[in-house]
Amino acid sequence: MTTPASITLCGFSLSNYYNKAKMALLEKGIPFTEETVMTHSHEQAVLDCTPLGKVPFIRTPQGALCESQVIVDWLEAAYPQVPLIPAEPFAAAKVRELVQFIDLHLELVARELYPQAFFGGQVSEGTAKRARRLLTANIEGFKRLAKFGPYVGGDTFTMADCAAFNSLPLVGMASKIVLGEDLLAAAGVDWKAYAKFIGERPSAQKVAADRKADQDRIAALKAQG
Repeated sequence: MTTPASITLCGFSLSNYYNKAKMALLEKGIPFTEETVMTHSHEQAVLDCTPLGKVPFIRTPQGALCESQVIVDWLEAAYPQVPLIPAEPFAAAKVRELVQFIDLHLELVARELYPQAFFGGQVSEGTAKRARRLLTANIEGFKRLAKFGPYVGGDTFTMADCAAFNSLPLVGMASKIVLGEDLLAAAGVDWKAYAKFIGERPSAQKVAADRKADQDRIAALKAQG
């Protein structure tokens, strides 16, 4: 097993997938260091670790791993002392099913709206219509899987909460800004209450504080011209 201090998490704190992996590390109590790496880097040292230049990725003595869920699954296998999935195989698969649904069917669809929602760009009418159609259908599917009892997968904090806490607010905010309607809230998903509940955890507070610090730093740089 890799020694805990040997893990370096690479990426940046404005990335929800970076924060998903970071939250898992914090919840499991695994010491790690952080290295700021911006997405789509063309540096060879980065591409050797993450072939598409995407973040997050981690460096370990055994080598590098990219893709947030691969990282979280490896952490779960390598450091099982604080589990983020149930021990029973089918229950564990149901948690991973929920993570997959959040990542692929909610966040990835809403991501098409981010250029306009968060980065001062513009999305086409066709893109907006497609996102609305897919999100409306996919949120209904999500509601069939999610429990919010009080955690997204039931009565225990799991890796699904690492995904949900960091991605559901983006889905709600992006749809509100671009489509004029928070599609999660409109469908009866009270993500704000959920985010407030999870936000009381030390791991969530650390993620949020670091994200806010980076947001403030970037805003100050922009103000300086």
